[in-house]
Amino acid sequence: MDVTGLLASLESSFPATSIRNSLYLFPLIESVHVIGLTMVFGTILILDLRLLGLASTRRAFTTVAADVLKWTWLSFAITAATGVLMFITNAGTYYHSDYFRAKMALLVLSGMNMLAFELTARRSVRVWDQDPRAPAAGRAVAALSLVVWIGVIVLGRWVGFTTSSQPAPAIDDVDLEKLEDLIPK
Repeated sequence: MDVTGLLASLESSFPATSIRNSLYLFPLIESVHVIGLTMVFGTILILDLRLLGLASTRRAFTTVAADVLKWTWLSFAITAATGVLMFITNAGTYYHSDYFRAKMALLVLSGMNMLAFELTARRSVRVWDQDPRAPAAGRAVAALSLVVWIGVIVLGRWVGFTTSSQPAPAIDDVDLEKLEDLIPK
């Protein structure tokens, strides 16, 4: 099966058609997605600000990480699941959206950035755990993380505002008399 066939199959699946045909499911899923993303970003923000030495500087990094990472991963799982559910409702449009592709690229970059942290600063955490800020590698990863996640959020909004499964009505399809009734006189 080629990509076009796979995308069409996703769009015609029972979950996708159920979500698309429901008045409430898509907005509910999208709301949970946004709340989950807020939690993901908020918990990552806490860690990044600690690494940068801008917040929670009196607490050991490992303590801060232990407190928030479980929430980061839980929120990420919820956000990913709701993202998949939204994607399947209009897979062809999302797949071909440059904003969607850029968002996915930034998500991959965030994973690579996290791996870079694990392979650099995290390996020496015992040395700097109590310091008010991480070493240069940890600070660089934290700064990039903030930029990447802000980019994910912005691109996600652009995806939402620039993709639609239904084109806007042509001006000929609009009943001008009904519109005139809406204008106060």
